Amino acid sequence: MERIIGTRSMGLRAPIIEKGDSLEDIVFDTVKRAVINHNITLNDKDVVCVTESLVARAQGNYVSIDTIAKDLNNKFKGDELVVLFPILSRNRFSIILKAIALTGKKLHICLSYPQDEVGNYLMDEMDLFNSDINPYKDVLDLNEFRKIAGEYKHTFTGIDYPELYSQIAPNSEIHLLNNPVDALEFSDEVLVSSIHTRNIVKRQLKEAGGKNILSLDEILTESIDGSGFNADYGLLGSNLSTENEIKLFPRDGQKFVASLQKKLVDEFEKEIEVMIYGDGAFKDPAGKIWELADPVVSPAFTKGLLGTPSELKIKYIADNEFSDLSLEERTSAMVDRISKKEKELVGRNETLGTTPRQITDLLGSLADLTSGSGDKGTPIVLVQGYFDNYSNN
Repeated sequence: MERIIGTRSMGLRAPIIEKGDSLEDIVFDTVKRAVINHNITLNDKDVVCVTESLVARAQGNYVSIDTIAKDLNNKFKGDELVVLFPILSRNRFSIILKAIALTGKKLHICLSYPQDEVGNYLMDEMDLFNSDINPYKDVLDLNEFRKIAGEYKHTFTGIDYPELYSQIAPNSEIHLLNNPVDALEFSDEVLVSSIHTRNIVKRQLKEAGGKNILSLDEILTESIDGSGFNADYGLLGSNLSTENEIKLFPRDGQKFVASLQKKLVDEFEKEIEVMIYGDGAFKDPAGKIWELADPVVSPAFTKGLLGTPSELKIKYIADNEFSDLSLEERTSAMVDRISKKEKELVGRNETLGTTPRQITDLLGSLADLTSGSGDKGTPIVLVQGYFDNYSNN
C-alpha cells in the first residue's frame, strides 16, 4: 500500500498529576491505551514526549519564596543587590522577584530596553528612535524612562511591567540599561536574571570588577530544609505555582527517560525514543516574543535523539536536476535520489534551506505546539515518522 502520511504529532490526554504519582507508569499506560483505542501501530524511532511540568509535579519539585529568600541571603551578604536583566513575565519572574524582595535588601532592578531578552517590549520602539537617548550607553531612572515611554503596557497582557515590579518589590529602584557593567554602579553584588545570555553577562561583570556575581541557575541548586531543588538549573525554568510557591524545572530527568524507554521497548518491541520537553524554540511573528523562557528545550532525552537532521532540499533538487522530467519520473527520481544520499551533507547546495538545529529542539518545539499551554489536557505527545524521509514507504 502506498504511504501518504509522513510525520504525525498526536497529543495524548493524561490524568491530572500530583506529587508522588508514578509518572513512568502513567505515561506508559497512556501510550498503551492510545495504541489500543486508536489502532496505532508503533514503529522504530517513534518518540514519546513528556512535558517538563508533568515530571516536576510528580517529583514534587517545589520551593517556597521564603526558602528562596533564605538561600539568597546565604549567598549575598550585602545590604544592596542588583537584579539584572529579568524577563517581563508574571508567570516566570514575578514570583521570583517576590522572593528576592523578602531578603530585605535594597534592590536595584535593572531592565533592558526597549525589550527584554525574549522580546517582551516595555516601550514603543519608535518612541526610543525619536528620542535623543542612546540605548547602548544611557542609563535611565524610572522618571526619565516615563518621559519617553509614557505608561506603556504590554501588547498581550496589558501589564505595565516597571509598575508591577515596583509594586512586588517596594524595597526596589527601577533602572533601564543595556550595558551590564553599568549595573555595578549600584552594587558589586549582582543576581544575573537573564536566561540565555547569563554566562556572557556574568563574564562581563566579573572582568569589570564585580565581587559577587551569581545567576538564577546558581540559586536553589540543593535542597534547603527539605525543599525542591535543581542541581543543574536552579531557578531557571521555574513557574509560578501558588502565590507563595514556585514549581522548579524537573531534576533527574535522564533516569526518567531511560526507565520509561526500557518499559516501552520491552512492551512494544520497537526502539522508541523518549524526551522531556519544555518551551518550544520558536518566535511569535506577531508579538515578536521568543517562546523559549526555559534554559533548554529538552532537559533530558534518550541517546537516539542526539544530533542534527541531515536532509536534502526537495525543491532545490526538483528545480535543478529534475525540471525536464514528467510528474511520475520526477517522483521516482526524487525517491531514488534521497535513498542514496550521503550521511555527511554539511555545506552542500542541495541542503540549502534545511534546518541545521538540534533534533531535540525541533521535536520539543513540535511537541510544545501540539500540547499547547492551556486546557487541551495533552501533556504527552507521540510523534511518528519524524526520522523518515520521502524514500521511506
